[in-house]
Amino acid sequence: MVRFSVLESWQDPRGGEVERIRLDNGTIAVEVLSLGGIIRSLWVPNNKGERQNVVLGCDNIEDYLAQSAHLGAIAGRFANRIANGKMQFAGQEYQLSVNQATNCLHGGEQGFNRKQWQLGTTNDGVRLTLMSPEGDMGFPGNCHVQLDYRLVGNNLYVEILATTDKACPVNLTQHSYFNLDGSQTNQHHIIQVDATQYLTMNDVGIPKSIAATAGSDLDLSSPTPMAVQTERAALAATNGFDHCYVMDNPNNDLQRFGQLSSPHSGISMTVYTNQPGVQLYGANFLQGVVGKKQQALNDHQAVCIEPQLLPDSPNQPHLPGKAWLLPGEIYHHISRYEFATQG
Repeated sequence: MVRFSVLESWQDPRGGEVERIRLDNGTIAVEVLSLGGIIRSLWVPNNKGERQNVVLGCDNIEDYLAQSAHLGAIAGRFANRIANGKMQFAGQEYQLSVNQATNCLHGGEQGFNRKQWQLGTTNDGVRLTLMSPEGDMGFPGNCHVQLDYRLVGNNLYVEILATTDKACPVNLTQHSYFNLDGSQTNQHHIIQVDATQYLTMNDVGIPKSIAATAGSDLDLSSPTPMAVQTERAALAATNGFDHCYVMDNPNNDLQRFGQLSSPHSGISMTVYTNQPGVQLYGANFLQGVVGKKQQALNDHQAVCIEPQLLPDSPNQPHLPGKAWLLPGEIYHHISRYEFATQG
């Protein structure tokens, strides 16, 4: 049984209010905001039998609006990068918002992370909805999105459905920054990844090819300390992990991606998804973002595990997954975050 607590809302300086709600099923608990579908806090049991928060967040709406790190938010209309902010379909070219180098990143300057969603409850969680209008950040079509966060035992489920009335790429991901032990660094976290392929990139993060992880600096088939991201040569250009792993999942099944764990707290998080790719990001450029208790966050203070379609896939149809959503079709993303305690 999930218990719901409506928390005091925040005034949005742009107008209106940001709603806040806490869910608790007795094992794990989560606080969700109507701004950006943000997960502000996520409490799970540690090896001391206590619950602790395992995601980074902010104290207030002003700090969320001041940062561009997408702390805890839904990234969209298209998560990750679209090269040159341009795409084409059936002879029609679209110019999107360019907000990172030459790319449209996570939907543009005013992506879904900065939108006000409608917030309601379900039997075991919350349901947020959003209507992104034609031309929003340059994207075609009216896009309707339904986002469910559900608590089931020691699992957080993230399920997203979307439709559009004009052909448009839709790619949504949950962008929480996980820190499983409350420390100032992720270097003692352990990462293990099942995926055996990843995308090589150019100097602005656009895919060039699919490569095997075996024997490379992206090989995380065995449990590996996150500290290697400042030691492995192939990760120097991005200041750490910021790479998309390619899942072998042609039927879009809910499939295990890998596990993040902390030997200090004993908390592990195993991620399952039906998406064709998962971006692993080591919070490489978090320096100076203001977090909770007005503390400035540090580079490499957390780990993002972002299930998604493959970056720039609207322009690279040979990549796995179906980037363009057509009228009458339904975009479906489901991911499961399973928490456990060891030691």
